Amino acid sequence: MNHKTRILIVEDDMIIAANIGLQLTNLGYEVTGLESRGEEAVHHALETKPDIILMDIQLKGKLNGIEAAKSIKKFIDIPVIYLTANVDDASFNKAKETHPFAFISKPFNKLDLERTIALVEEKINEKNIDILSNEDSVEYQEDRIFIRVQNKLVKVLMEDILYIEAERNYCKIILSNLSYMIVSPLSRLCDKLDPKNFIRIHRSYVVNFSKLDAVSEANVEIQGKLIPIGKQFKDDLHRLLNKV
Repeated sequence: MNHKTRILIVEDDMIIAANIGLQLTNLGYEVTGLESRGEEAVHHALETKPDIILMDIQLKGKLNGIEAAKSIKKFIDIPVIYLTANVDDASFNKAKETHPFAFISKPFNKLDLERTIALVEEKINEKNIDILSNEDSVEYQEDRIFIRVQNKLVKVLMEDILYIEAERNYCKIILSNLSYMIVSPLSRLCDKLDPKNFIRIHRSYVVNFSKLDAVSEANVEIQGKLIPIGKQFKDDLHRLLNKV
């Protein structure tokens, strides 16, 4: 495994959370953190962008695990594995609406945990395998890019790009009605974009400045999509806003 899978553990019992964290570390995973409250889990997920979230349904604080997962998915699509104990049908159905990758019933053992995460990793890899197969998938020109899709080059005008989202070593280019995946770190892609039109607002997001519908303290909005603003990128965004 070239890339160590990064996992966030959200569990209201910190003794159980620490035990899970130890098991995952021993299995070779990187634990990004342990959170016991839904609100803190949302903040942590948006800041660190783990590959997988282990989410207890019952949490301390205002948000339960299902609500926390929904809040995270408004911004980024991170695979969720729910940890469940005596969940009623109504809660189970609400959990299913967030499209989790798996459920693990408590109490569970190390083998249950190991197998479930391995299966989720397989699903993630299957989803990404076509994307990662072609390193030379993009050709850049001044006002457009050409993306190789099934042995043909598809033209994408820069002005049509809403935003770009980074996921590991590839980027998702989002247009109004479709999206494309390309193999490229976000930093390399940024070098090819006109800084007057595109601005990085988070370590995982670059937005087309002309497409911004709203800007708040914590996020920007483009066609109903809320995109978080990283602390270290706030000043750059405000400088550009002040020039308007």
